[in-house]
Amino acid sequence: MARGRFITFEGGEGTGKSTLIAGLVPALRDRGISVVVTREPGGTPLAEKIRELALNPPDDHEWSPLAHALLMNAAREDHLVRQIRPALDRGLWVLCDRFADSSRAYQSTQGVSMSVLKQFERAVVGDTTPDLTLILDAAPEDLAARRMARDITDVFEAKGMEFHQNIRNAFLAIAKDEPNRCTVISALQPVEDVLANALTAIDALGAQ
Repeated sequence: MARGRFITFEGGEGTGKSTLIAGLVPALRDRGISVVVTREPGGTPLAEKIRELALNPPDDHEWSPLAHALLMNAAREDHLVRQIRPALDRGLWVLCDRFADSSRAYQSTQGVSMSVLKQFERAVVGDTTPDLTLILDAAPEDLAARRMARDITDVFEAKGMEFHQNIRNAFLAIAKDEPNRCTVISALQPVEDVLANALTAIDALGAQ
């Protein structure tokens, strides 16, 4: 059986990753592709527990940036072992809302060196790298209304505009460094255009 495809979705807060994934699932299934949808941090019972602890620590407590990176990678290890790799081995396509690029972007912005983050990534991710990463991009100020409408409160959503701009810059730098894997899509387009651009990138993946 052929290995499934691994597609990840990245971008800042409020860029519309969940909306895009929701549109892609029926489009891919109409093509006869079996799809598994998951997210990071999370995706397994243990990883979801880590997600809650990492994103919503007890009142008056805050993780250090390095501790946060370790938590994310602990969740990712369980996610890969229990969900992602078994699904790919069964020939399923895995659509994952955030993956290792988010650790690079968020934890490097918080001060963890990129060399340390890449060491973690090599140890945890290994050869299970995404076949395609779709990065939804927009200026943070243009997404402010979306973020407010989502009414989500966690350690990242609560940060100021400079933090969100740094996150955007980090994702764009990743896309520039790895153009064969990453495709940047404007998040400010109509939903149907974002979906069409994503399907175009997926079609190009199929030709590889």
